[in-house]
Amino acid sequence: MKKLVFGAAALAISMSVSAQPARNSGQNVSRSAPGLAQGAVAFPVGRLRAQLAGMMQRARSTGMAEATVENFGTYQMVLTVWGRSGGAEVDAHWDDVMVVEQGNATVVTGGQVIDAQTDANGETRGLRIDGGQHQSIGAGDVFTVRAGTPHQLILSPGTMFSAFIIKVHE
Repeated sequence: MKKLVFGAAALAISMSVSAQPARNSGQNVSRSAPGLAQGAVAFPVGRLRAQLAGMMQRARSTGMAEATVENFGTYQMVLTVWGRSGGAEVDAHWDDVMVVEQGNATVVTGGQVIDAQTDANGETRGLRIDGGQHQSIGAGDVFTVRAGTPHQLILSPGTMFSAFIIKVHE
């Protein structure tokens, strides 16, 4: 059983399994915090926000910066900062749960990916989505997209957008 706790002061993931994570970046993880059983990990929101802030310059210059906080095998925790709109994508095997930290954007879902290219893992990328539905999202919002659903993030020029993403393997 996985339990997600979201709050202004804390963000934590608890797991009722005793297995250790598949890979641990270690720098943002507190495994010895009082009150946590083996198999539970706390991710202090202040550390996550500091890491996002450190990624801003790279996102301004390259358009996007991404860092894996933790990879548990069946799910991953990722920090992402966008400095411009992203291309369209369809994740073949991953559901995304996005907690928006900063900025506003339009997310386009559904429709058809234009100039779609699919890699060996079944992940599809393209230029944009044609015929999708548009939804505004901003700081504090939680957005989910299931595997197999075309999606694209559109930013206004000059906007910085950051999010904490939990990618769950289907």
